[in-house]
Amino acid sequence: MRDHGLVGCEEPFKNLLTQGMVLKEGTKMSKSKGNVVDPEGLIERYGADTVRLLILFAAPPEQSLEWSDSGVEGAFRFLKRLWRQVTAFVVDVGELPPSTTDNLSESQKQMRRLIHQTIARVSDAVSRRYTFNTAIAANMELLNALGRFDDPSWEGRAIKREGLEAIVLMLAPIVPHICHELWHLLGHSDMIIDAPWPRVDEKALAQETVELVVQVNGKLRGKIQVPAKANKTEVEQAALSESNVQRFIEGKTVKKVIVVPGRLVNIVAV
Repeated sequence: MRDHGLVGCEEPFKNLLTQGMVLKEGTKMSKSKGNVVDPEGLIERYGADTVRLLILFAAPPEQSLEWSDSGVEGAFRFLKRLWRQVTAFVVDVGELPPSTTDNLSESQKQMRRLIHQTIARVSDAVSRRYTFNTAIAANMELLNALGRFDDPSWEGRAIKREGLEAIVLMLAPIVPHICHELWHLLGHSDMIIDAPWPRVDEKALAQETVELVVQVNGKLRGKIQVPAKANKTEVEQAALSESNVQRFIEGKTVKKVIVVPGRLVNIVAV
């Protein structure tokens, strides 16, 4: 293209994604080798969404995918679990008042934080990294967390609805048929293909406190909760005051306290 004057640059592409091969028993699928798998049977039994989910979840797009018919069962179970959670929520919840983010309990804040952390993770995986398998895994983790989130209050129900709607929206490009149905079950009259991608609420990501792991000489000895804006000195004091940590530094000299912001504190004692 450059030699023919069609483009004026050396490399006309910003990014190149070279997808991997689909393998069967370690060998590239090929008609000449007779080892091609026809997905028609799987589609008839499990549906196109399940097969799409299996292919995108099995491996990152740039790596080779080892085909396995058995993997389809796991994909099918996940879609059934998604369907059950949404339908059960719709049956149980009835009509919701307008959702609010004011005066939420700590558990409610944590759930909203996880929802918007997942939206951020999936958005990055899909739009920048093209790692659809990690996008699917993040949605699976969020669905599991929503399944454990047992809060019958209006705020709790509104948060659960927010999470389920986010999952349905984020999975729609991957499993469009089931998400189209679930979107309508959640009370929307528009088609999901016309719905905007979920947006991250930066306020939901804000944390008043953070949990840090405390190690003594590299071994886990406790956990502490500290204000998110705590300085290094305050974090060190909280770590050294933790009851179980004190057992392991008693009678020893603290040589160094290493603080990794947002993650851990390691106390070196001899």
